[in-house]
Amino acid sequence: MSLGKNLQFLRKMHNGMTQEELAEKMQVSRQTISKWELDLAYPEIEKAMELCQLFSCTMDNLFREDMNICNESYINIRLEDVEEFRYVRYAVISVEPEDDAINHVKNQAACCGVEEPQIIGWDFPVVSQEQINVFHMHGYAAAWILPSGVTLQDKQVEVFVQPKQRYAAITIKEPFRAPFHLIPNGYKTLLAYLKVNGLEQKEEKDVISCYEKVYREDGVEYMDVYIAVR
Repeated sequence: MSLGKNLQFLRKMHNGMTQEELAEKMQVSRQTISKWELDLAYPEIEKAMELCQLFSCTMDNLFREDMNICNESYINIRLEDVEEFRYVRYAVISVEPEDDAINHVKNQAACCGVEEPQIIGWDFPVVSQEQINVFHMHGYAAAWILPSGVTLQDKQVEVFVQPKQRYAAITIKEPFRAPFHLIPNGYKTLLAYLKVNGLEQKEEKDVISCYEKVYREDGVEYMDVYIAVR
Protein backbone atom coordinates (compact mmCIF):
# COMPACT_ATOMS: atom_id res chain seq x y z
CA MET A 1 0.00 0.00 0.00
CA SER A 2 1.22 3.51 -0.78
CA LEU A 3 -0.30 6.93 -0.22
CA GLY A 4 1.71 8.19 -3.18
CA LYS A 5 0.41 5.59 -5.62
CA ASN A 6 -3.14 6.03 -4.35
CA LEU A 7 -2.88 9.78 -4.82
CA GLN A 8 -1.60 9.36 -8.39
CA PHE A 9 -4.46 6.95 -9.09
CA LEU A 10 -7.06 9.34 -7.68
CA ARG A 11 -5.70 12.24 -9.73
CA LYS A 12 -5.93 10.12 -12.87
CA MET A 13 -9.51 9.15 -12.03
CA HIS A 14 -10.41 12.79 -11.43
CA ASN A 15 -10.35 13.65 -15.14
CA GLY A 16 -6.55 13.51 -15.29
CA MET A 17 -6.02 16.24 -12.69
CA THR A 18 -2.43 17.53 -12.70
CA GLN A 19 -0.20 17.99 -9.67
CA GLU A 20 -0.51 21.76 -10.18
CA GLU A 21 -4.32 21.60 -10.17
CA LEU A 22 -4.36 19.46 -7.03
CA ALA A 23 -1.88 21.79 -5.32
CA GLU A 24 -4.12 24.75 -6.07
CA LYS A 25 -7.18 23.00 -4.63
CA MET A 26 -5.25 21.94 -1.52
CA GLN A 27 -3.54 25.35 -1.18
CA VAL A 28 -0.09 23.81 -1.08
CA SER A 29 2.86 23.90 -3.48
CA ARG A 30 3.27 21.49 -6.38
CA GLN A 31 6.48 20.30 -4.69
CA THR A 32 4.41 19.27 -1.67
CA ILE A 33 2.12 17.17 -3.86
CA SER A 34 5.19 15.63 -5.50
CA LYS A 35 6.62 14.68 -2.09
CA TRP A 36 3.31 13.08 -1.08
CA GLU A 37 3.24 11.05 -4.29
CA LEU A 38 6.86 9.94 -3.82
CA ASP A 39 6.08 8.96 -0.20
CA LEU A 40 8.74 11.42 1.00
CA ALA A 41 6.22 13.27 3.16
CA TYR A 42 2.67 12.83 4.44
CA PRO A 43 -0.17 15.36 4.63
CA GLU A 44 -1.26 16.70 7.99
CA ILE A 45 -4.57 15.39 9.26
CA GLU A 46 -6.51 18.44 8.03
CA LYS A 47 -5.09 18.12 4.53
CA ALA A 48 -5.69 14.35 4.55
CA MET A 49 -9.35 15.00 5.38
CA GLU A 50 -9.54 17.53 2.54
CA LEU A 51 -8.10 14.93 0.16
CA CYS A 52 -10.72 12.40 1.26
CA GLN A 53 -13.49 14.93 0.73
CA LEU A 54 -12.17 15.93 -2.69
CA PHE A 55 -11.82 12.35 -3.95
CA SER A 56 -14.87 10.86 -2.16
CA CYS A 57 -12.79 8.27 -0.31
CA THR A 58 -12.03 7.32 3.29
CA MET A 59 -8.81 7.56 5.29
CA ASP A 60 -8.51 3.78 5.05
CA ASN A 61 -8.87 3.99 1.25
CA LEU A 62 -6.22 6.67 1.05
CA PHE A 63 -3.60 5.32 3.46
CA ARG A 64 -4.19 1.59 3.93
CA GLU A 65 -5.64 0.16 0.71
CA ASP A 66 -4.09 -0.44 -2.69
CA MET A 67 -6.38 1.65 -4.87
CA ASN A 68 -3.99 1.66 -7.82
CA ILE A 69 -5.47 -1.27 -9.76
CA CYS A 70 -4.75 0.43 -13.10
CA ASN A 71 -1.92 -0.68 -15.33
CA GLU A 72 -0.87 -0.21 -18.92
CA SER A 73 -3.80 -2.35 -20.10
CA TYR A 74 -6.32 0.34 -19.11
CA ILE A 75 -6.48 3.39 -21.36
CA ASN A 76 -8.77 6.27 -22.26
CA ILE A 77 -11.06 6.51 -19.23
CA ARG A 78 -13.73 8.96 -20.30
CA LEU A 79 -17.32 10.15 -20.46
CA GLU A 80 -18.93 9.36 -23.79
CA ASP A 81 -22.33 10.27 -25.25
CA VAL A 82 -23.60 7.23 -27.15
CA GLU A 83 -26.15 8.12 -29.81
CA GLU A 84 -29.50 6.34 -30.08
CA PHE A 85 -29.35 2.91 -31.71
CA ARG A 86 -31.61 -0.05 -32.49
CA TYR A 87 -30.66 -3.57 -31.53
CA VAL A 88 -31.84 -7.14 -31.18
CA ARG A 89 -30.65 -9.27 -28.31
CA TYR A 90 -30.31 -12.90 -27.36
CA ALA A 91 -29.76 -14.15 -23.80
CA VAL A 92 -28.37 -17.55 -22.84
CA ILE A 93 -27.87 -19.40 -19.57
CA SER A 94 -25.23 -22.09 -20.03
CA VAL A 95 -21.66 -23.08 -19.15
CA GLU A 96 -20.31 -20.95 -22.03
CA PRO A 97 -23.08 -18.38 -22.57
CA GLU A 98 -20.88 -15.69 -24.15
CA ASP A 99 -19.99 -17.84 -27.15
CA ASP A 100 -23.55 -19.17 -27.46
CA ALA A 101 -25.15 -15.71 -27.39
CA ILE A 102 -22.59 -14.02 -29.64
CA ASN A 103 -22.69 -16.80 -32.25
CA HIS A 104 -26.48 -16.61 -32.33
CA VAL A 105 -26.59 -12.87 -33.11
CA LYS A 106 -23.71 -13.24 -35.60
CA ASN A 107 -25.72 -15.85 -37.48
CA GLN A 108 -28.76 -13.58 -37.32
CA ALA A 109 -26.75 -10.74 -38.82
CA ALA A 110 -25.34 -12.99 -41.55
CA CYS A 111 -28.88 -13.95 -42.57
CA CYS A 112 -29.50 -10.25 -43.17
CA GLY A 113 -26.36 -9.90 -45.28
CA VAL A 114 -24.23 -8.24 -42.57
CA GLU A 115 -20.89 -10.05 -42.34
CA GLU A 116 -19.18 -7.88 -39.70
CA PRO A 117 -21.92 -6.87 -37.24
CA GLN A 118 -21.31 -4.53 -34.32
CA ILE A 119 -21.98 -6.65 -31.24
CA ILE A 120 -22.19 -5.69 -27.59
CA GLY A 121 -22.79 -7.90 -24.56
CA TRP A 122 -23.46 -7.91 -20.85
CA ASP A 123 -24.01 -10.34 -17.98
CA PHE A 124 -27.57 -11.70 -17.76
CA PRO A 125 -28.37 -11.86 -14.02
CA VAL A 126 -31.45 -14.13 -14.05
CA VAL A 127 -29.60 -17.23 -12.86
CA SER A 128 -30.44 -19.43 -9.86
CA GLN A 129 -27.90 -20.36 -7.21
CA GLU A 130 -28.32 -24.02 -8.20
CA GLN A 131 -27.39 -23.22 -11.78
CA ILE A 132 -24.34 -21.30 -10.57
CA ASN A 133 -23.10 -23.58 -7.78
CA VAL A 134 -24.12 -27.04 -9.05
CA PHE A 135 -24.02 -26.74 -12.81
CA HIS A 136 -21.43 -23.91 -13.09
CA MET A 137 -23.72 -21.97 -15.40
CA HIS A 138 -24.17 -18.24 -15.79
CA GLY A 139 -26.06 -15.91 -18.06
CA TYR A 140 -24.99 -13.60 -20.86
CA ALA A 141 -26.86 -11.39 -23.31
CA ALA A 142 -25.47 -10.41 -26.71
CA ALA A 143 -26.95 -7.70 -28.89
CA TRP A 144 -26.50 -6.89 -32.56
CA ILE A 145 -26.69 -3.15 -33.27
CA LEU A 146 -28.82 -2.77 -36.38
CA PRO A 147 -27.34 -0.67 -39.19
CA SER A 148 -29.73 1.76 -40.83
CA GLY A 149 -31.62 0.22 -43.73
CA VAL A 150 -31.30 -3.37 -42.52
CA THR A 151 -34.54 -5.39 -42.54
CA LEU A 152 -34.87 -8.42 -40.27
CA GLN A 153 -35.87 -11.65 -41.94
CA ASP A 154 -37.68 -12.93 -38.85
CA LYS A 155 -40.57 -10.56 -38.17
CA GLN A 156 -41.12 -12.10 -34.73
CA VAL A 157 -37.76 -10.87 -33.43
CA GLU A 158 -38.22 -7.90 -31.11
CA VAL A 159 -36.26 -4.75 -31.93
CA PHE A 160 -35.24 -2.56 -28.98
CA VAL A 161 -34.35 1.12 -29.09
CA GLN A 162 -31.61 2.49 -26.86
CA PRO A 163 -32.02 6.28 -26.44
CA LYS A 164 -29.05 8.63 -26.50
CA GLN A 165 -27.23 8.08 -23.23
CA ARG A 166 -24.09 9.25 -21.46
CA TYR A 167 -21.71 6.51 -20.33
CA ALA A 168 -18.50 6.34 -18.37
CA ALA A 169 -16.18 4.16 -20.45
CA ILE A 170 -12.77 2.54 -20.29
CA THR A 171 -10.72 0.75 -22.95
CA ILE A 172 -8.88 -2.46 -22.04
CA LYS A 173 -6.00 -3.47 -24.31
CA GLU A 174 -5.74 -7.21 -25.01
CA PRO A 175 -8.42 -8.10 -22.42
CA PHE A 176 -8.27 -11.85 -23.04
CA ARG A 177 -4.57 -12.04 -22.23
CA ALA A 178 -5.69 -12.39 -18.58
CA PRO A 179 -9.51 -12.08 -18.72
CA PHE A 180 -10.28 -13.10 -15.14
CA HIS A 181 -8.01 -10.30 -13.90
CA LEU A 182 -8.13 -7.54 -16.52
CA ILE A 183 -11.88 -7.42 -17.17
CA PRO A 184 -13.11 -7.41 -13.51
CA ASN A 185 -10.43 -4.85 -12.60
CA GLY A 186 -11.52 -2.76 -15.58
CA TYR A 187 -14.99 -2.59 -14.08
CA LYS A 188 -13.51 -1.75 -10.66
CA THR A 189 -11.45 1.04 -12.19
CA LEU A 190 -14.52 2.45 -13.93
CA LEU A 191 -16.57 2.31 -10.71
CA ALA A 192 -13.75 4.15 -8.93
CA TYR A 193 -13.90 6.79 -11.68
CA LEU A 194 -17.63 7.23 -11.01
CA LYS A 195 -17.08 7.59 -7.28
CA VAL A 196 -14.17 10.02 -7.51
CA ASN A 197 -16.08 12.26 -9.93
CA GLY A 198 -19.38 12.16 -8.04
CA LEU A 199 -21.20 10.30 -10.82
CA GLU A 200 -24.14 7.98 -10.20
CA GLN A 201 -24.77 4.77 -12.14
CA LYS A 202 -28.06 4.83 -14.06
CA GLU A 203 -30.31 1.79 -14.03
CA GLU A 204 -33.56 2.25 -15.94
CA LYS A 205 -35.70 -0.12 -17.99
CA ASP A 206 -35.05 1.44 -21.40
CA VAL A 207 -31.28 1.85 -20.94
CA ILE A 208 -28.56 -0.82 -21.04
CA SER A 209 -26.92 -0.11 -17.68
CA CYS A 210 -23.55 -1.59 -18.65
CA TYR A 211 -22.10 -3.44 -21.59
CA GLU A 212 -18.89 -4.56 -23.31
CA LYS A 213 -17.74 -4.17 -26.92
CA VAL A 214 -14.79 -6.11 -28.36
CA TYR A 215 -12.99 -5.01 -31.54
CA ARG A 216 -9.59 -5.04 -33.26
CA GLU A 217 -7.44 -2.14 -34.44
CA ASP A 218 -4.11 -2.59 -36.23
CA GLY A 219 -4.06 -6.25 -35.26
CA VAL A 220 -4.59 -5.53 -31.52
CA GLU A 221 -7.71 -6.62 -29.64
CA TYR A 222 -9.52 -4.14 -27.39
CA MET A 223 -12.57 -4.15 -25.15
CA ASP A 224 -14.57 -1.03 -24.31
CA VAL A 225 -16.56 -1.26 -21.08
CA TYR A 226 -19.50 1.14 -20.64
CA ILE A 227 -21.48 2.06 -17.50
CA ALA A 228 -24.51 4.35 -17.87
CA VAL A 229 -24.46 7.48 -15.72
CA ARG A 230 -27.12 9.99 -14.72
